[in-house]
Amino acid sequence: MINRDGSCISLWQDNSEAYLPANQADVKAMYDVIIVGGGITGITTALQLQTAGRKCLVLEAYNIGFGTTGGTTAHLNTLLDTPYTTISKNFGDENSRIVADAVKAAISLIKTNIEKYQIDCGFSDADAYLFAQDEKQEKELQEIFNATKEAGITTSYSDCLPVPIPFVKAIKVPGQGKFNPLQYVYGIAAAFEKAGGVIVQDCRVNGVENNEYVEAETDKGVFKGQELIYATHIPPGINLLHLRCVPYRSYVVAVTLSNNEYPKDLAYDMVDPYHYYRAQEVNGNTYLIAGGKDHKTAHEENTDKSFLQLEAQVLKHFPVKNIEYRWSSQYFESADGLPYIGHLPGHPQHIYVATGFGGNGMVYSHVAALTLKEILLNEEEKYSSLFNPNRIKPVAGFTNFIKHNADVVKQFANKWFSHEEIQELAELAPGEGRVVTYNKQKIGLFKHETGALYAVNPICTHMKCEVKWNIAERTWDCPCHGARYSYDGSVLTGPADHELEQIRIRSLQEEEKH
Repeated sequence: MINRDGSCISLWQDNSEAYLPANQADVKAMYDVIIVGGGITGITTALQLQTAGRKCLVLEAYNIGFGTTGGTTAHLNTLLDTPYTTISKNFGDENSRIVADAVKAAISLIKTNIEKYQIDCGFSDADAYLFAQDEKQEKELQEIFNATKEAGITTSYSDCLPVPIPFVKAIKVPGQGKFNPLQYVYGIAAAFEKAGGVIVQDCRVNGVENNEYVEAETDKGVFKGQELIYATHIPPGINLLHLRCVPYRSYVVAVTLSNNEYPKDLAYDMVDPYHYYRAQEVNGNTYLIAGGKDHKTAHEENTDKSFLQLEAQVLKHFPVKNIEYRWSSQYFESADGLPYIGHLPGHPQHIYVATGFGGNGMVYSHVAALTLKEILLNEEEKYSSLFNPNRIKPVAGFTNFIKHNADVVKQFANKWFSHEEIQELAELAPGEGRVVTYNKQKIGLFKHETGALYAVNPICTHMKCEVKWNIAERTWDCPCHGARYSYDGSVLTGPADHELEQIRIRSLQEEEKH
């Protein structure tokens, strides 16, 4: 099992061993491209560039698969969360066709990588089904059907579904797929290293200097490169993109079925928020994987309730034998429905970003790799203009910039709080976290099963919003821009790059000794 960004372990992470890099980084070297983030976007992009002759370095704060890549449901689809009706409305019919071509090229690249590098990741082709369950949804489905065909995606009506759920109308889109995302990423990581690339794990980037070349300051030294790509799901620091990307949590369960009738294909309903279904064999065992109940990060007080609602939905339609896994994951929705891939706003040279993938991270990660390769290698433009992050209009009074918050105010520095008094005030159950007010000061408290109390300043180090406790994942989540922290304040996911301020708690007996 490998670590991830929460206490709920995913199916993929529970069945994977840690990736062990083969090559050593050289702090004296000048790399052509530094890629920050060892998820599917970062590794895929690194492989594309390395095999094209660029000398690449991947820096990962934790381990490969720690974040969303290890928590995805891994649908490979051209039937996107933002439907082609919306894409056509926002960008025009021609650009809608470009998006369709891009995601088809992404799935083709995945298949090519699997075949070329002989990656054993349980890949299989699949059809995708989108189905309506009432008259209103049926009308919307008709519009999606027309726009999807107009975009160049093969689409037909279907009188059946791969899942035992009632419906009134359904469409089928062939040419989709599914796989084990971690095993795939491990495979392309190995191919990247074999091509001469370097991966450094447990190496957080704490700051970046952008001058004639880029310097990435990390826990393991300063690395230099001609270009730098943020493949971190959302770039760190403060940037215009943070005002144009909304963080969401999505919930997943993996269950076994008593009748062993697992769907071969992919299925999506049209409820808001919608549910999605597929199956996957992992280490000889087959699971039904169902997801949904999405909400904005830290906007649901009881995240356990989201799991219970999802489980109820699955139990209603499937003969569940056991609920084997449940976990949640994070994604960022862009303002206009398409990802931002290209130069980071405010940085016309050297620094690039790929973010805003919505719920289609598996395909958009490869669209990002193709687009960034197109930009960095000065190839013929196919996608870079459409996905350009600088298409967004600046907000009045907001400068396009990125900075790292090294000047976070230490509100509780040199202070200590009584363990006895806070314990009495909080009345926390083991495993519970909560923001409490003590002596007119807000404190984020977590009580470990051992009885130990952990206290943090609940002000997010990114843009000073107050974090909320995530009951299910046992994390402090920011409702503004999606930064997430461990119960002890350590950064789990950006855009924050500094931990929450820790508050010292001592017993009265300990204080008497000082």
